[in-house]
Amino acid sequence: MIAGISPDLPHTDELPPAKEWGLRLLRVPVRLVLSTWWRVRVHGRQHVPRRGPVILAANHLGFLDGPALVAFTRRRTFTVAKTELFHGVLGHLLTYVGQIPVHRHEPDTRAIDRAVQVLRAGKVLALFPEGRRTGGEVAHAHRGAAYLAMVTGAPVVPVALLGTREPGHTDAQLPRRGGPVHIVYGEPLQLPREPWPRRRDEVARWTEHVRRHLAEHVVAAQALTGLPLPGPPKAKPRLTRH
Repeated sequence: MIAGISPDLPHTDELPPAKEWGLRLLRVPVRLVLSTWWRVRVHGRQHVPRRGPVILAANHLGFLDGPALVAFTRRRTFTVAKTELFHGVLGHLLTYVGQIPVHRHEPDTRAIDRAVQVLRAGKVLALFPEGRRTGGEVAHAHRGAAYLAMVTGAPVVPVALLGTREPGHTDAQLPRRGGPVHIVYGEPLQLPREPWPRRRDEVARWTEHVRRHLAEHVVAAQALTGLPLPGPPKAKPRLTRH
C-alpha cells in the first residue's frame, strides 16, 4: 500500500497522537450497522495477538473492506487508505477516526511515519498490500506490510475478506442486503526485525513471502467458508458528454 521507502528513521515523537477517541466512539455503532445489514461471520480471532503491535494484511475486494476490518477486529484498528478518499464528508469521517491517508503513486513519508507511530504505540494497523481493489487473489503486493514489519517487529496477520463485493459488481458497489460476509484471520507471520532496512532487494524478498502467505490463506478461507472470490471488479461506466 505504501509505495515509497523513507531513507531516514521517522521522528514519530514529533507527530500528534493518533485520534483514538473517534475510533472508540464509532466502532461499535458501525459494527452494529454492518452486522444488521449483512450476515457477517468472523473466523480465527485467536490469531490476532491480544497486545502489542500487529499488522493486518488483507486482500482487497471492495469499499466495505476497510470498515469491516476496523469494526470487527476486537482491538482498535487503524487503516491506511488512498488519499483520494479523504475528501468531503467521507474524508472528514476518516480523519475523525484517525485513519491514515497515503499517496499511492509516490513516496509518502508522512504516511510511513504515521504507520510506524501506530505500531510503536502497540496498536493494530490494517494494510491492503494489493494497493487497490482487485479480484482478491493477491497476485501482487506492494512493500508496505513487509517493510513496516521489518522496521517495528510487528507480526503480520493475514486476513481474507470474502463477500464484500459480488460477481459482476464494480469495486464501489456494496453487496446485497443479507448477503454473507466473511472475515478470516490466519496464522501470524513473523519477519526478521531490522532497525531500518535499506536494502530494497531484502524488502522485496520478504514482500513476496508475505504475498504468498496471504494468497494461500485466501485460498484456504474460500475452502473454509464455501464462498469463492468474485473475480475482477466490473469496469465503471464512463461518463459521456453530449
